[in-house]
Amino acid sequence: MPTLKEIKKRITSVKNTRQITKAMKMVSAAKLRRAQDSVIAARPYADKMLNVLSSLAQREDPEAHALLQQRGKRRALIVLLTADRGLCGGFNANVSKAAERMIRQNKEGYEAIDLMMIGRKGNDYLKRRKGMNIVKVYENITGNISYSTASLLGQEIVEWYNEEKYDAVFLAYNAFRSAISQDPTISQLLPIIPREEDATEQHVPEYIYEPNRSEVLAQVLPKHVEVQIFRALLESVASEHGARMSAMDSASKNASEMMGRLTLAYNRARQAAITKELMEIISGAESVK
Repeated sequence: MPTLKEIKKRITSVKNTRQITKAMKMVSAAKLRRAQDSVIAARPYADKMLNVLSSLAQREDPEAHALLQQRGKRRALIVLLTADRGLCGGFNANVSKAAERMIRQNKEGYEAIDLMMIGRKGNDYLKRRKGMNIVKVYENITGNISYSTASLLGQEIVEWYNEEKYDAVFLAYNAFRSAISQDPTISQLLPIIPREEDATEQHVPEYIYEPNRSEVLAQVLPKHVEVQIFRALLESVASEHGARMSAMDSASKNASEMMGRLTLAYNRARQAAITKELMEIISGAESVK
């Protein structure tokens, strides 16, 4: 049975841990509000741009631009977004497992599937897995998300796709639903998927390009890639803060429960020690008589 000193030391340790988890919860809650506002503001533009370009891809000749070309299944790239820090429940593990599962399931479909890692935790998880080919790792870029970051990533991905290094590019990230709900999502980034024809649509409008089609496509299509990456980064960051807030809240509650059990054990041990001392005093007094 642990001594009073050991129990008291453990109570102090758990109490200090609870203070840390409470502070982390408060920090994540403050960051979550700003990140959530950013996601909500970015979604309408990103969704509308995706709809417009899916419609455009339906009408345009795939040869009009490289980003519209539906190629074979030679090589694919998965851009995996995770956090640089842990202590956020299953946030990192869930999306990393989803990417790994996709690679395993599509091994026969593609000759090779490479990974671009954004975030240290995803890299730490997958680099130890057999058959995972990580070509590039970016760390410490999700702390302060800006469009310029997404633009640089988009330019690199577009360059690889134009060079026909890859035939398809996918985004793997946690879509933000609420503070306690994040959905691991894998969406195709390139080539742009044509929108399915709507049987109820009576008239299919034609686009008028100004100054000309090639210049408009050359500007709009790469911009679409940047916007979707920016949206995924915002979704991932908001999901991270929500997951960490929820995990730290659970940790604080568990610490409080543990402190209650330890305090009860301490009081019982203290009572037993006092009773033992009293019994020894009484026995000593009786022996003197």
